[in-house]
Amino acid sequence: MSTTPAFAKALDRVTRVRGVRGAMVVSGDDGLVVAEQVMEGIRGSALAALAASLAHRLRRAMEAAGVGTSVFWHLHCDNGALLVVPAATGVLLVVVAEAEVNVGLVRLELLKAAEALP
Repeated sequence: MSTTPAFAKALDRVTRVRGVRGAMVVSGDDGLVVAEQVMEGIRGSALAALAASLAHRLRRAMEAAGVGTSVFWHLHCDNGALLVVPAATGVLLVVVAEAEVNVGLVRLELLKAAEALP
């Protein structure tokens, strides 16, 4: 896949939130980076593979639990956070953020960006 204006617009939307260090559009099937806007020092390909692997495992766990599909995930870590929204198109919108980021605002922007993807 190539970077499309829709992907660029989605990434712009979430990276403008204070505390966001980077954002990516990731193929949910194979974990490849489709588009990215990340700060130096963030290993995008490794992060993309991690997000896709987690998506696959979460999908299976949600099905087993009978609670439906996931809408938003927030992994809070010592030095930051990973926030993910699966889009209807099969891609994942992934954000790497500082620990103090406004998670609610990032969630809102991720959900809006995912809805706008073709």
